[in-house]
Amino acid sequence: MNADVREEGAQADSVAGIASASAAKSAAMEPTPPAEPYSMLDWETVERTRIADGTEFVLGHHGGDWVIRVGLGVLMSNRMHASEESLAEIALEMVPDAQTVLVGGLGLGYTTRAVLDRVSADAKVFVSELVPELVDWNHRYLGALAGHPLADRRCRVIVGDVFDELVRSRSFYDAILLDVDNGPRGLTQAKNQRLYGDGGVRACLAALKPGGVLAVWSSGPSARYQRKLKHAAEVEVRSVPARAGSKVMHTVIVGRRPRA
Repeated sequence: MNADVREEGAQADSVAGIASASAAKSAAMEPTPPAEPYSMLDWETVERTRIADGTEFVLGHHGGDWVIRVGLGVLMSNRMHASEESLAEIALEMVPDAQTVLVGGLGLGYTTRAVLDRVSADAKVFVSELVPELVDWNHRYLGALAGHPLADRRCRVIVGDVFDELVRSRSFYDAILLDVDNGPRGLTQAKNQRLYGDGGVRACLAALKPGGVLAVWSSGPSARYQRKLKHAAEVEVRSVPARAGSKVMHTVIVGRRPRA
């Protein structure tokens, strides 16, 4: 996408207060510890929304804690975000001077905040989110959890499927971070499979500048996806804690587009 067109469109979205929301990951969240001081019945339902395939997202609140659920399953919680922050840390250690970064999946904003904390004052961070209501919730309820990342002037929101953004971007991004669904290891939405198939790998690498880095959050290692990525990129796999002090580990799969 032409950078001027991208900037103009992103500014219009910002003025309109539109932010994008991603299909959140579910089963990959660490199970709730048995010593919880309250049950899920204690959570206040703040808002809910239903996407085109019928999946219902529920925003819940209890005390100082927030969750987004699908049914009774917790998709994301402000109690667990260390692996999302590690996703940004690992990618930007490999591209320390990144000026254009794409984050696929807003979640509660922790990945985006971790990116913003590691890039320069003139960098641009694009966040692609599928569900508009999740972005609206971030503006109205959740922004303070991660230091209001969407209010940062470097942040631009793209409402829609991150796959479409990848396809229309050619050699534009220094780094791409995907935190969509459960990663390639386990999907809650079949449509997300295309992101981790051969076409998805090609789209990701083509959207990177030569030498750029793709970092993918996953609930665990995915030998199949790693093999696909190795056909066209230098691959590294890291295990990171789900949250500080946790024995549950998540996976960050990294691929660097060759400079040649």
